[in-house]
Amino acid sequence: MNKFVALMRRYVYDYTNRHDFAVCDEIMVPGYTLHMGTYDLTGRDTHYKPATHKQFQQFPGLSLTVNEIITNGTRLSLRFSEHGASMRHNGALAAWGGIGLYKWDGERLTENYVEQDYYSRREQLASGQPKPVESPALAPWDTTAQPENREAESIVRKVLSHGDLTATPGIEFDDAWTGAPLQKVLQPDGAVIDDLFSAGDKVAFRITQSGRVLADFAQSAQVGTSAFLHMTGIVTVRDGQIVGGRVIRDRLGLYRRLHASQH
Repeated sequence: MNKFVALMRRYVYDYTNRHDFAVCDEIMVPGYTLHMGTYDLTGRDTHYKPATHKQFQQFPGLSLTVNEIITNGTRLSLRFSEHGASMRHNGALAAWGGIGLYKWDGERLTENYVEQDYYSRREQLASGQPKPVESPALAPWDTTAQPENREAESIVRKVLSHGDLTATPGIEFDDAWTGAPLQKVLQPDGAVIDDLFSAGDKVAFRITQSGRVLADFAQSAQVGTSAFLHMTGIVTVRDGQIVGGRVIRDRLGLYRRLHASQH
């Protein structure tokens, strides 16, 4: 088994699904840094563990299902579903997607850029109508490292910086795979690429997109407002173009920023 993939198996089974914080010390460096939305949490014991503990308190039976893994040996991206019952919502059920881009030092995890679809989770908990859990990857722990692909990276960088991913055929956003409508959130005018790497024909990324808020997402008074939106994704590049992929956007973070600015 690939060593990085084996480490992530411990992350999924021994730590996350067992809620065993003792394993964190074995699989993460003390300075482990988590980037999610506008948060940059540095410090395994001082910041990461307390934040995760709150999640486990709200979802005491929280489970993580692996939907996809890609790696080039040096970097790894995990596409996953989390699901459980929220004690803050009288046991209401929810399932939501996420994509994380991990770094390691050859032994332990050092950093992660991740986004989770908390906007969908919020809707599910409020409505009492949970989404299904996406099918697990058939053999995630047999994933082999694929070589970096600079050409594919260049193609994706260009689209991220100057294009509109929602206009790219074959990409599924957030919970749209369940039949939920695709929300147009921003009319993009650019993006900062926070992290990006390739593995074969796959490219994983995390960006901070800038643009104008669209009516499909916001109230009339907010439409046209300048805003930024974090997102992570894994896309497939073939014959010089993006042919498919998945993207998770921090819609809830943007929603909260828009509503906070009104008060």
